[in-house]
Amino acid sequence: MPRDHPGEAIEDSRNWPGYGLIGIAIVTLGMTLVAAGYGFRGWALITGVICAVSLVLGTTWVLIEHRRVKRLDAAGVLYPYGH
Repeated sequence: MPRDHPGEAIEDSRNWPGYGLIGIAIVTLGMTLVAAGYGFRGWALITGVICAVSLVLGTTWVLIEHRRVKRLDAAGVLYPYGH
């Protein structure tokens, strides 16, 4: 049975771009809300699209990488000397 690895996000640096995209999504969500609150429809639309795209891409990136790590772990490739 494959075991879970706490700290996988820190160990595996291939996740970091996904986390960066999720961070961009959070920041642009705030920008979208501020722009919409002040009535700047154009900016609200632009930042809203950036928010949605970066959230979807970042989440997809992290999930694909997590599945890759799980697959390699199940095959016994990642930690040959134990954990």
